[in-house]
Amino acid sequence: MTGSSTNGPGRTPSMQAPASANSSGQASFAALREQLHEAATSFADGPGALEGILLGMVDDVDRAVREPLEIFPVCHHSPASALAMARRLREKQPKVVYLELCEDMEPLLDELRNCRLPVAVQAFASDVDGFPAEWAPLSVVAPITEASAEYQAIAYALDTPGVELVLVDRSSDHVFQWDSRYGERTPQEQSPPADGVPEPEAALHGEAVGVEIGDLRPRFAELEEHLLRHGKVRHWSEWWHQYVEVPLGDSDHDAYRQVMFLVGSLFRRLAPGDGDRVRVDEDRERYMWTRIREHLAAGGAAPEDCLYVCGAFHAASRVEEFGVAGSGPFTISPRSATTWQHGLIPSSHAAIEAQFGLAPGSVSIAATQWAKNLKRTRVQPYRLAGQDGAKKPRATKNAAPAVAAPPPEAAEDQLSGFLRRPPVLDTLDEAELLGWSVDIVRAARRSGYLASTADAIAVFETSILLAGMRDRAKPTPYDFQDAAITCIEKDAVPGRRDVRRLVEIMMGGDRIGRVGYDALPPLARDVHDRLAPLELKLQQRGVQRALLDMNSRPELGACSDVLWMLRRLMPHGAARPIMGERKLGERSIQESWDLALGTHQRALIELGYEGVSIEQVLEQRLRRDAYGPRATTAGVLAAVEDATLYLGGRRLADELGARALEVLAAERTVDGAPEVLRRVRGLLAYYRTAEPVLPPWVESFVKAGYAHYCTLLPTAFTDEDATVGQVAAMLGFLFSMESLALSLGCDRAQLELAVAQSRPTDPERTALLWAAQVQLGALSRAELRERCGELLANPMVVPAYPRYLSGFVHALVPVPGLADVVVEAVSNAFGRLPDPVLLPWLPSLITTLRAGAADLAPLLIREAGRVFPARLAALDAWVPPWREAPEEGAPGGDRMRAAGGGGRGAALLFAHPGTLDAVAELLGCDGAWAAADEGPADPAGAVLTARHPDTAIAWESLLTGS
Repeated sequence: MTGSSTNGPGRTPSMQAPASANSSGQASFAALREQLHEAATSFADGPGALEGILLGMVDDVDRAVREPLEIFPVCHHSPASALAMARRLREKQPKVVYLELCEDMEPLLDELRNCRLPVAVQAFASDVDGFPAEWAPLSVVAPITEASAEYQAIAYALDTPGVELVLVDRSSDHVFQWDSRYGERTPQEQSPPADGVPEPEAALHGEAVGVEIGDLRPRFAELEEHLLRHGKVRHWSEWWHQYVEVPLGDSDHDAYRQVMFLVGSLFRRLAPGDGDRVRVDEDRERYMWTRIREHLAAGGAAPEDCLYVCGAFHAASRVEEFGVAGSGPFTISPRSATTWQHGLIPSSHAAIEAQFGLAPGSVSIAATQWAKNLKRTRVQPYRLAGQDGAKKPRATKNAAPAVAAPPPEAAEDQLSGFLRRPPVLDTLDEAELLGWSVDIVRAARRSGYLASTADAIAVFETSILLAGMRDRAKPTPYDFQDAAITCIEKDAVPGRRDVRRLVEIMMGGDRIGRVGYDALPPLARDVHDRLAPLELKLQQRGVQRALLDMNSRPELGACSDVLWMLRRLMPHGAARPIMGERKLGERSIQESWDLALGTHQRALIELGYEGVSIEQVLEQRLRRDAYGPRATTAGVLAAVEDATLYLGGRRLADELGARALEVLAAERTVDGAPEVLRRVRGLLAYYRTAEPVLPPWVESFVKAGYAHYCTLLPTAFTDEDATVGQVAAMLGFLFSMESLALSLGCDRAQLELAVAQSRPTDPERTALLWAAQVQLGALSRAELRERCGELLANPMVVPAYPRYLSGFVHALVPVPGLADVVVEAVSNAFGRLPDPVLLPWLPSLITTLRAGAADLAPLLIREAGRVFPARLAALDAWVPPWREAPEEGAPGGDRMRAAGGGGRGAALLFAHPGTLDAVAELLGCDGAWAAADEGPADPAGAVLTARHPDTAIAWESLLTGS
């Protein structure tokens, strides 16, 4: 800034105004220049950089005022700007309105009449081409409220015959082209976090980049801190309301323009040296003036009949392209190949405040101020015809005729008088303040506060006291908010909302917009049409209960299908099932749902950017998940299951199943083995009951999975990155799919070799290997029990015994028949180990089982319930089954034959022979029963083998290998 004095006060030769305009400007603002020159000399001990800045600001105002095309500077969501805009539009009646808004959003503006404000115009792109893939999805929003100047301009242009509305700001594609990475987020990043817990409505815009008209906020931190400290306010929104918004509410058109030009120039000249952001700001100004000149040249409209609405920051521009006579060349780059979708999404005051770094409640206070300004000035605002939620304007008997705008040269200096005039202090409105105090106490009592009439009096007096301490005769809403917090909120918040939030609601509340049915994309309208049989007001916010009885009303089955797909596609809470479920092969005949589609309207609208029906969107997402670079076998199988559940048919499921086979062959880890096992079992069970034959891809997947996991098994047993649960899932796949795999041509020897090559070292995987050997027949149950006994007998191994038990529990996944062995191992530990040894590792046992095998605990509990006595009295005389000694001559482990004599095991058959007779008759066998106490004279059981010797010969060759 100090170097600017070499070429005049804050100007370079390229930024000089034309000679004629400059001479007239010198005459118009001579008094102001002399005043600022004296101030700079007094404060800076001589002319210099300060004088250059101050006089440069006058040059900026002069240049903007002298522009033939009238520039109307505004601040986003400013009631003063909206009021001045409504007044100026009725006076000037321009034929063309140029508006600072993304040019590709223009076709959507007419749909605003079908919405209830506030809403946001959105540009959305899910598939990016020309931008980094990690940026997707791209989203740009421009929120619009009724108390904003841009809405007044839009409503005037759309409802006035012969008026053309032209959006001149960069396109949504250029927003990302020009910014290195979401450059428009800077206002949010600079803003301090809001006090308290943010409301859910603050996230209505999601992660979208915000575009606003008039980013009027100091970019110099020291300047903002200086203004807040000397203004005796807490945040920027309060300073703007007190020192700009209120004074400009009653000013005339010329004074309003010049003050806004001055403020924009001040913030622009005191901006820090952020090269990227300054480059983007200047490129936007070049872009807008280039589009304006192109339209003027093509349409033939006179600049005097046009109005250019832009932010005050950009109105005080100093680029060469400024003005209709600008000479600077600027080439607009072509858009990328990204396909953009456009629509309207609901917005709210809280969402606008959160996105643009405004103080909580400031937009609500602005809406209240807008209503007061209209009532006080009786200015008739513009509203779109048919606007949802807008009151019908009262017809005026004698409409004021349009007043022709004075020529630009006639503008006089309004800044000198405005800056030297002392502020008009509003008188205290005791009735209004008293009403506020009573209302906040009533609201606090409803929220659980112990407030009384004394608190209302205290809030009233404290508001006046705070306003006096801050040099204000009339308490502002912010003073009242501070007073209410001080007097009512003691030490805790009894309800969901604190006093700060209660004041915001009382001052106007967080108004939440709604997009009307006619403005919704085709997908959203289709969803509403298909859910019409539910007879619910789905556009209303909040949760609604839907009851579906498909037994009495079969047509509700189609609604159920839609709801399950919405549950799959939309955020949690949009469609939440209370009763009923949708699983493979299962459909509920009665369902109950909690629906909040009105609350999640933005998510439903963004679904419409991806397709014309939810079936199409679901299919696209399933394909994206299956064919994405990070696709896993478990994820593709989940896509197969979802395609079968929600879309029906076999086409997509078979295609995704073939893709699962490709992904499985390319995987080199076993991270998803548990999920693969669970989903394959479910799909197999479904196809075996619902289809006459298994799909070809299922057979191929089982064959490939059997070979794949056999190959990875030895490595997984020793891999430190693989967990015991993943290894158990691999064994579960191999053992549970073994019969099907062998029937399809797999070799069991491959599994036997893989188990034989496994050499685990940690206790959990060792126990898992023993279980696999038992399943394969390489280790008997008796030998497994002996090994468990040896572990308990070894004092060095006892501390690690819980880990062996954890391995045995995980072994129930591939070998569920070992449940009795696991129960026996745990019981032996509690029975044999003394308390000094048992108690130290008991917590380790509990935490190990809970962390690694919580889902297998029910199986152990059922087995323990079967083994242990059901009554406490029988526990003393109870002998565990594994301690019963088998009788001599009885085969080991055959308890049925060891329980009595040789023939007692068949006593039940002799007592009730009817069942066996029926089976024999079915098989075509005939014969007579022998007495129960008579043994057979010869081995009659071998008669069948004598009749059919081929089976015995085949078994002999298989067992002997000959």
